[in-house]
Amino acid sequence: MQLAIRHDTVYRYEAPVHYSIQQLRLSPLTSPTQVVTQWHVEAPGKLDTSRDAYGNALMTLVLTRPHREIRVRVRGEVETVALPDGRLPEGEGMVPMHHFTSPTRLTEADAALTEFAFSLPPLDDTAAILHAASRITERVRYESGVTDVTHTAADALALGRGVCQDHAHVMLAVCRARGVPARYVSGYIDPGDVPEMASHAWVDVWLDNGWVTVDVTHACFASEKYCRIAVGRDYDAAAPVRGRRVGGAGETLDVSVHVSAHQSQQ
Repeated sequence: MQLAIRHDTVYRYEAPVHYSIQQLRLSPLTSPTQVVTQWHVEAPGKLDTSRDAYGNALMTLVLTRPHREIRVRVRGEVETVALPDGRLPEGEGMVPMHHFTSPTRLTEADAALTEFAFSLPPLDDTAAILHAASRITERVRYESGVTDVTHTAADALALGRGVCQDHAHVMLAVCRARGVPARYVSGYIDPGDVPEMASHAWVDVWLDNGWVTVDVTHACFASEKYCRIAVGRDYDAAAPVRGRRVGGAGETLDVSVHVSAHQSQQ
């Protein structure tokens, strides 16, 4: 499947910002699951490219002149492949597997989340993984505007509402409470009739010596409708844009993401 992606991010400030640094994880990598046919990131300054500790493509933007706006524009196309039962052809990778069993601030299980995790059957096959995803979406109903990037998995379970990021964090907390390695995935999805879901988050679960990639929000395997951008232990490690600034006030953020899909030519 061919995915055409547009992603615009605009930060505006009421007072001038004197210095800012932004880390951008906005570029997919060609892998056995996808081929990047074209990709361009435009920003108001030089972008230094590197890889982070998880192997994600990382761009760093540093602005030292006064500014009231940061505008980042992404345009690209990716050709993806189907994944039977959500199984990724990639192996263990560069990060030790025990790293993905350790909780983080966003995925640490409290008493209620631990009880929920152990109410589920053992996470030892794909059916159990999908069952866990379904149970999570039953407990945490999809609703935007209730949580933000600072809310934890425990917060989302207590609130009973959240978005894809919260669903992913709850699944990570459940897996880690049960000793199963799992990692956060950020990227894009062909959203169909729900365009606001084009920017998406899901989870890879380590099962039978391989990764299985699961969209918790839709309780299904992630496959050719998905473009992978970054992985990490949680949102903080795979966030599309993170940064710091000196100066500025009254920050506003506008994000627009559009994904269109069509079948690849045979």
